[in-house]
Amino acid sequence: MVTETPALKPTIEASISSNLRLLNPLTIFASAFLLFQVEPLIAKIILPWFGGVAAVWTVCLLFFQVVLLLGYLYAHLLTRRLGRRTQGWLHGALLAASLLVLPILPRDSLKPTGPEHPALHILLVLVLTVGLPFFLLSATSPLLQAWLASARSDSSVYRFYALSNVGSLLGLLSYPTLVEPRLSTVRQGWTWSVAYAAFAVACGAIAVSQRSAEGTPWHRGVVRVPWNTRVLWLALSACSSALLLAITNHITQNIAAVPFLWIIPLSLYMLSFILCFGNQRWYHRMIFLRLLGVALGCMAYALSPSLMALPLWILILLFCAGLFICCMFCHGELARSKPDPSRLTSFYFWSSLGSVVGAVFVAILAPQIFSGFYELHVALGACALLALMIHRTDPASPFRQAAWRPAFWALHGLAAIVVVGLAFLAQADSLYTNRMMRNFYGVLRESDEVAPNVVLLKGNAQPKREDLRFRRLMNGTITHGLQFLGPARHDKPISYYGANSGIGVAFAALAPRGHLRVGLIGLGAGTVAAYGHAGDKDTFYEINPLVVQIAQRDFSFLRDSKARIAFELGDARLTLERQPPQQFDLLAVDAFSSDSIPVHLLTVEAFQLYFRHLRPDGILAVHISNRHLYLEPVVAAAAQKLGKDALLIASPDDPANEIFLARWVLLANRGIFRGFPNIQKAGKPLTTSIHVRLWTDSYSSLFAVLK
Repeated sequence: MVTETPALKPTIEASISSNLRLLNPLTIFASAFLLFQVEPLIAKIILPWFGGVAAVWTVCLLFFQVVLLLGYLYAHLLTRRLGRRTQGWLHGALLAASLLVLPILPRDSLKPTGPEHPALHILLVLVLTVGLPFFLLSATSPLLQAWLASARSDSSVYRFYALSNVGSLLGLLSYPTLVEPRLSTVRQGWTWSVAYAAFAVACGAIAVSQRSAEGTPWHRGVVRVPWNTRVLWLALSACSSALLLAITNHITQNIAAVPFLWIIPLSLYMLSFILCFGNQRWYHRMIFLRLLGVALGCMAYALSPSLMALPLWILILLFCAGLFICCMFCHGELARSKPDPSRLTSFYFWSSLGSVVGAVFVAILAPQIFSGFYELHVALGACALLALMIHRTDPASPFRQAAWRPAFWALHGLAAIVVVGLAFLAQADSLYTNRMMRNFYGVLRESDEVAPNVVLLKGNAQPKREDLRFRRLMNGTITHGLQFLGPARHDKPISYYGANSGIGVAFAALAPRGHLRVGLIGLGAGTVAAYGHAGDKDTFYEINPLVVQIAQRDFSFLRDSKARIAFELGDARLTLERQPPQQFDLLAVDAFSSDSIPVHLLTVEAFQLYFRHLRPDGILAVHISNRHLYLEPVVAAAAQKLGKDALLIASPDDPANEIFLARWVLLANRGIFRGFPNIQKAGKPLTTSIHVRLWTDSYSSLFAVLK
């Protein structure tokens, strides 16, 4: 038996101390990496449960910001109120308890069963699934930095904040490029859970190794941070957080609510933290102040409706570059004002509180107080005013010098122009709108307009002027339904649903069957109900109760339809999964919000579900008109996998009658279309030169289908 001699004890303790010094940065890095890997992972898993809309990610970000704040508060209180040994054992016990909730895969019993408030349900699912692990990961960086700061007197400990953000950035970027394309969501959840267990062991080893500090407590004898500095920390963090969520919303509501579009803005947000806290030389105050003026002006101008037709890549590049510059300003000023390391946990707490304030404003308050997407206008204006206030109150600002006075007044003028311009843009947005309404699922606008055409009679007769007034329903930036108000044409299906469109051709082909059972995923203005005949039953699957309210109150397609109309509120896919086979003659999928697509409605599992509810000789109609995405290969891959025939019907636009260019794909079992010569004549076999990997519930990617 070998016994430890007194001479070896200092050597062993030195070896342990050296290993812990290496373990500290590795654990900080791992905690940040896992923290930002789980964000897109868990959001992607629950996204289909809530309609696949962009607001799901906004609520997820709010949850992450709130739990991050709680983690920072926990670290702050733990290091201020308890002894070092007690801190270590308490944190170690919580780490052990968190292992009991693994793996972080939400149970099916947590799926929504009806149209209950989505935001509250999302928060509940996140708390029960990843709440405790995320809380402890959030607390790791400030807690370990505080323990390190107690043994150091310089400010180099703030470099661990940059290290933490490097881990966060790598976690974000590796998800869509390495993890998502290679692993199913179930394997992702298990892999993450195993990695978290390894982290918990390492962090627990650091925690239980803590010793009672000798001498004067490290946080005593330091001047308290004044309240106005804390308010500045809060304001800068709130502004950058609000800009992050608002710009992410602006991008994803018109494209698709998918992780790689969430990750781009969030990665730029994290990169600004890395640069500003890694080395102060990255933030040159006056250079970024000039860039800030340019960025705010360009983004404000880009919010004009006339610029929404710009190519997708230009809009994404402009807003992402603008976000990065704004975040460099906010986080650069935040880094300039950081306190002594002994106040580190307080600094992190107030900064995190500001991030939560910004997230709450965008995710919770804005949908309640604004009828449109005006939170981006407010955030841009707040950023301009914040830059002005900082340089008015900071004694170190170069604008205090006489030579910079003209530039200082120019800064006032620029801030005023940006704020006033944004106010006018918001006002113009509702100028020609009868009614604008908003809820969790987006912004709906109604407007009464007049079609610019005159119908001429034959021969020498005088022109006959028709009643060309029509009502338009907009969801975001896309028309979701039109109806002529005059009695001559008020019952005519128009916009994307004209007689020559794919859905119109399908109704005409099926009409000889007699009484039809029709399922329609997505209501819009209820235009498709105009095709109903006596004895038909049309069942609309609609997730947004506000759409049902508008279609019933302000449009007459539903009231005038000869078919019997029924509604199923909630996500269409979840509802169909619960229902027995409906034996539809026709099932139409038209559930886009603005120009964004709910990806979970285009996976092969979704198509299998649709065909389960169709008669063997039924037809599936999928609307794929989209400004930014080329969806033909997605549908073609699913049709090939399931062995279905698919025909593309592209109908031209007819501006005189307010009929839009529409692209529909009709799918059916093999050989069914041979019994519908009109469909075969109107369509062509769905072929595409772009081959994409089959979309499944575990895999989808927009890179290959971007226009």
